[in-house]
Amino acid sequence: MALMGLQETSMTHLELFQAFVAPAIFISAAGLLLLSINTRLMGIVTRLRAFHKDKHLAAIAGKKQDVVVLQAQIESIENRATKIKNAFFCTLLGTIGTMITCLMLGLTLYVPQALIVAVLIFVLSVLSILVGMLFYISEVAISLSSEKEEEQLYDLMDVMSEYADDKR
Repeated sequence: MALMGLQETSMTHLELFQAFVAPAIFISAAGLLLLSINTRLMGIVTRLRAFHKDKHLAAIAGKKQDVVVLQAQIESIENRATKIKNAFFCTLLGTIGTMITCLMLGLTLYVPQALIVAVLIFVLSVLSILVGMLFYISEVAISLSSEKEEEQLYDLMDVMSEYADDKR
């Protein structure tokens, strides 16, 4: 009888160890995803700062057309930054949820009902990471169109500069 109880306890520990593996894999995968999102966010922020500086310099120089063109680009980049921020937030929230899942699974050794909460948190965490990835995909999808738009705006600025030079 004592052996039977020992086997059940060992099985519980083995099952617990197996249950820890899935959240741990999600934490690792989400960490890599967060690293990628953060790198993209920093690139967007750097670009946004450059556009703000260019806009400020154009305003000081009295180049109103350049200011308007740069403002349009700033708004486009801010839209992308919002998508990346949302991707970062949802993925981070999902990562925190998977960590809480691990803690809840450990708690099931003492409170078996915690398993229900752990499963619920894990499902919500995976959904949060999925939403984060959808935001990330939507930003990547518009990034190329944003680049084309930027190219057209620079062409427009060049034409306006040539026109202004010809008027002088």
